[in-house]
Amino acid sequence: MREKLKLLKTTALALSVIACASMAKADVLFWSTQAKPVEETQAMRDQVLAGAGQEVDYQASDGGPWLTRLQAELTAGDGTIGVLGGLHGNFTSLPDDLVDLSALGLKPTFSDLGMLGTSEQKYIPWMQATYVMAANKKALEYLPDGADVNALTYDQLIEWSKNMAEATGSPKFGFPAGPKGLKHRFFQGYLYPSYTDSVVRKFASPEAEVAWEKFKELWSYTNPGSTNFSFMQEQLLNEDVWVAFDHTARLADAFNQRPDDFIAFPAPAGPTGRGFMPVIAGVAVPKTAPDMDAAKELVAYMLKPETQIATLRATSFFPVVDVELPDDMPAAVKIAGDAIAKMSASPDANPGLLPAGLGDQGGKFNQVFTDTFERIVLAGQPVKDVLADQKTILAKIMNDTGAPCWAPDAPSEGACPVE
Repeated sequence: MREKLKLLKTTALALSVIACASMAKADVLFWSTQAKPVEETQAMRDQVLAGAGQEVDYQASDGGPWLTRLQAELTAGDGTIGVLGGLHGNFTSLPDDLVDLSALGLKPTFSDLGMLGTSEQKYIPWMQATYVMAANKKALEYLPDGADVNALTYDQLIEWSKNMAEATGSPKFGFPAGPKGLKHRFFQGYLYPSYTDSVVRKFASPEAEVAWEKFKELWSYTNPGSTNFSFMQEQLLNEDVWVAFDHTARLADAFNQRPDDFIAFPAPAGPTGRGFMPVIAGVAVPKTAPDMDAAKELVAYMLKPETQIATLRATSFFPVVDVELPDDMPAAVKIAGDAIAKMSASPDANPGLLPAGLGDQGGKFNQVFTDTFERIVLAGQPVKDVLADQKTILAKIMNDTGAPCWAPDAPSEGACPVE
């Protein structure tokens, strides 16, 4: 009996030691607004983070819950989040809550953005993407005379869409206007910069009125099912549409499944340039991270060339460090990468950042553009009247948040004015 008791005590002690060791080796919680689709989240876990050398619990969330949980931990002064993943705009209201990562010595592309106006490296750029146009090669024969698909104007896109509709008997242009579509980013980063060289200041300007009238014209040749479309790769593959706009990650399946059938090309240009929105995601460490060393090790791991390539495979977001891409990269990488390079190098390129400094008002800001689209384009309300109404809402958001202007708007002292 004594021997059995001794054995039980020894076993209990061993289990206790194992449990303590397990608690000491806690997962690093990677709390991110990126790679939210289930397949991308799983790819992050299986393909990207499996080689991190430590246990990583990757959890993806929408921006609102992401910020709410973070703020709760910061308020409590005690947290479980080790590493934050987010877009530039997710971090702009948090510089005082993030640790300085300068000592890591990481200087990828766009590093200055990660300083958030301070002298410290508050986040490290992690990956980049943007939105491009895509077309089935069947559509190319209907391009307007003299049009260069890599240097289109909005007028030419409208004419092209009209040509396709008339030749085929149905609208072949597609737009992600569904509930989960990224339509607001098109208006913020493409249409407005191309017609107003602004997003906020000239929201209700005469130039903005022209932009919306042009989009109404384009909509008349747009597949009416677009109000249900969210990921345009699906409609390209089933050929409900032949030409579409979307995020590179939301076009990847079409390019990968039928690389010989599709092309990608730059967004169109308007009177004030070829507006486009580079999307910069970064990684940061909150001041309440439970294990600073483990968190910083994970940040460094995310910037390794091999990790950057794995991230590209998993998410279709491009590296922010200089890497030599393998020959076996997916077709989507090659197709979209070429279009991104051409768009960025266009002589009339007019890049603008994602909205920044809005904190938990980001959703309301996006809703202004969505509501404007629905009232003007779907409901047919007068452009000038709608812009006047929405301008008031937009001005309140800017004043409540105090968010200064971001490119392409001219810098401001304090809240960006809606002129």
